[in-house]
Amino acid sequence: MDGIHDLGGKQGFGPVNFVVSKEIYHQPWQLKANALSAALVAAGLFNMDEYRHAIERMEPRHYLNASYYERVLTACASLCVEKGVTSAAELEKLAGGGFPLARPSVPGRHGRKDVADFAVGERVRVRNEFVPGHIRMPGYIRGKTGVVVQMSPPFPFPDAAGHAMGEEMEPTFDVRFDTAELWPESSDKATVTVAVFRSYLEKAA
Repeated sequence: MDGIHDLGGKQGFGPVNFVVSKEIYHQPWQLKANALSAALVAAGLFNMDEYRHAIERMEPRHYLNASYYERVLTACASLCVEKGVTSAAELEKLAGGGFPLARPSVPGRHGRKDVADFAVGERVRVRNEFVPGHIRMPGYIRGKTGVVVQMSPPFPFPDAAGHAMGEEMEPTFDVRFDTAELWPESSDKATVTVAVFRSYLEKAA
């Protein structure tokens, strides 16, 4: 989905602020939120793609203003409500006020069965698709052409796994793009390598 979370290659956000610190958690609730997400995944309540998609579904203004661990907590709470573990009313009662949750999801999709594996050195194009549900393809490579440099072991296909449609295993291909292909006249001469699921690719003409 083209959400506010997909910031790769976008301009106007200024430099990334990076603070060198040994502190991972700055407040006790942050540690609890992170532990909660790990415990719920381990218990099988949801998988990592469902978790990522819940964060993607946050209201854009909430997403931009939320800290990392607030996004973690929002995703966990949203999925617990959606899977019937608790209710929005119960969360608001415990919080003593409003408790923002992720927006509703849409149906996912299965991987393509008509795509063969690609060979190292082969030129490929990323499909120019706009997917309303969960997808693990950065928007800046959509419709772009690159070269396969490596094939990786299969992983669950995100578009299905993120919607509880089962874990369809599919390989990813490391595709190397020229920056001039990704951002014409707006980049230094370099390359960018992205792991791309097979269903997102097609042979370049």
